[in-house]
Amino acid sequence: MDLRSESTGLDNLAFDINDQPQGKADKVCRSSCVAEDDRNKAAYCVTDVPPWYLCVFLAIQHYLTAFGALISIPLILSEGLCLQHDSLTQSRLINTIFFVSGLCTLLQVTFGVRLPILQGGTFALVTPAMAMLSMPEWKCPSWTQNASLVNTSSPLFIEVWQTRMRTLQGSIMVASLLQILVGFSGLIGFLMRFIGPLTIAPTISLIGLSLYDSAGVKAGSHWGISAMTAVLIMLFSQYLRRIPVPVPAYNKTRKLHMSKFFIFQIMPILLGIAVSWLVCYLLTICDVLPSDPAQYGHLARTDVKGNVVNEASWFTFPYPGQWGMPTVNLAGVFGILAGIICSMAESVGDYHACARLSGAPSPPKHAINRGIGVEGLGSLLAGAFGTGNGTTSFSENVAAIGITKVGSRTVILLSGIFMILMGTLGKIGAIFTTIPTPVIGGMFLVMFAVIAATGISNLQSTDMNSSRNIFVFGFSIFSALVIPNWIMKNPNALATGIKELDQVLNILLTTHMFVGGFLGFFLDNTIPGTKRERGLIVWDEVDLEDSSNSTETEDMYDLPFGITACLSSQSWVRYIPFCPMKGNRSQYKPKDHDDISQSRKNNLTTEVINEFSF
Repeated sequence: MDLRSESTGLDNLAFDINDQPQGKADKVCRSSCVAEDDRNKAAYCVTDVPPWYLCVFLAIQHYLTAFGALISIPLILSEGLCLQHDSLTQSRLINTIFFVSGLCTLLQVTFGVRLPILQGGTFALVTPAMAMLSMPEWKCPSWTQNASLVNTSSPLFIEVWQTRMRTLQGSIMVASLLQILVGFSGLIGFLMRFIGPLTIAPTISLIGLSLYDSAGVKAGSHWGISAMTAVLIMLFSQYLRRIPVPVPAYNKTRKLHMSKFFIFQIMPILLGIAVSWLVCYLLTICDVLPSDPAQYGHLARTDVKGNVVNEASWFTFPYPGQWGMPTVNLAGVFGILAGIICSMAESVGDYHACARLSGAPSPPKHAINRGIGVEGLGSLLAGAFGTGNGTTSFSENVAAIGITKVGSRTVILLSGIFMILMGTLGKIGAIFTTIPTPVIGGMFLVMFAVIAATGISNLQSTDMNSSRNIFVFGFSIFSALVIPNWIMKNPNALATGIKELDQVLNILLTTHMFVGGFLGFFLDNTIPGTKRERGLIVWDEVDLEDSSNSTETEDMYDLPFGITACLSSQSWVRYIPFCPMKGNRSQYKPKDHDDISQSRKNNLTTEVINEFSF
């Protein structure tokens, strides 16, 4: 799939040039000529602010993209927490993870890496959490497996699941301290000098490739609905992206008039989900889809989780320690640490992918340090609030930026606010649980494919005619598929006699991203090769090709509210690894940066904000 649109910002949101003053039309024409030379620009870059109505729809789209993963984590954990028959508590867990994810998103975009990257729960911590909860001392009592014997308001039942949750909380909080230390100490920034495209490429690619089973399970619940969703997203984002839709608009000079709006490119995911969701609703009320849970296609119905809406409260406010005082389990800490390591490797790859797709320079070391440190703080908050999980960058939403070409962090900030609201408005958030499973599966088919292709695109800066590079990438990818698959089929193969060590090794070696990233890192740094051959020349030059497609500079990674300007006069700041230094800026500036930036501001932001589109 083409990761970058062939259309430009002027193609994405265009208005009739003939209706504009001659001078303004000349500006548009000149900008179009510049744009034709490079057709890979994002419609909205990181610091651009789309019109408010676009921000709302795009924020909802990101929310829906992350929704499937966010709601899946509490539902998976509920089995290990003995909550499979307590839908009300499951709803509270869902509200909590949405609230914390929104809070962490605001922290990351404002003070962290400052890229338009959504934060949320991570499946890297689900495996060690379930491994801990499956230990003999934490197995659920047999009576909790029988719905007729479970009294959800019983003090005994409440103590059963809250004891497990508190232990899980404490283990996550202790493990998150490592991520905070690695980030804010600058260790990640130090390691980045050894990390090049041949490390990033397999790590990102395997994020998508390793999730084929999850996407297949969801899509396989009804292949017709899943295929329809995937085809609609592809149709909107690839085939219809240049087709404008006339919409009524109003401004003071032109009054009420028709304007051209490229809705298919801006909101393909939201449109694809909405249309498929509507089709499933019509098939449900017409009783076309089977009502028997045992029959194929039942999960395509929109009333499968209707009880969640009825049982959810109108208003709830998650708070730290809502399940009691967290406790710590040593085995759980070691397992969670393994997941944290994988999560950090994934996040570093996501930062580069997000920067590439949103038209920004590659993130400098201080931004990566802050990003990882803030993710550690996010995991600490997630543990304190009691989500049963940590936090990480959402690869699905990075892929959404690649499809929509909208990389504005304003959109992600608004999406974080929506997630906080959904975490407090129980019934509103519960409505989205009616999105059928195959619709989410169809979306995953497209999202994970784009993630895999985004990872491979990192190889464009390397010499892929080199047998060395072909070997490093090929061996990393193939081994990362073979080794985890073999270990999952032979779970008792790793037996050192130390339970905690066995758990850590199993988790690390069954995580495709960790295996591929580690092998790529090791081989790329030990097999002889020139910097140009390895792609480090372009990497060190802040990805010149991508930077020329961007109106952004490294200033966009500065701390907000003038903090960087205040700190730049202090000599001790150079010793703080997560603080930007004005004197260390890259001297590279894209050609015609000022002209392109001014043109984009005139034609993509000012003109659109002056109009009210219904």
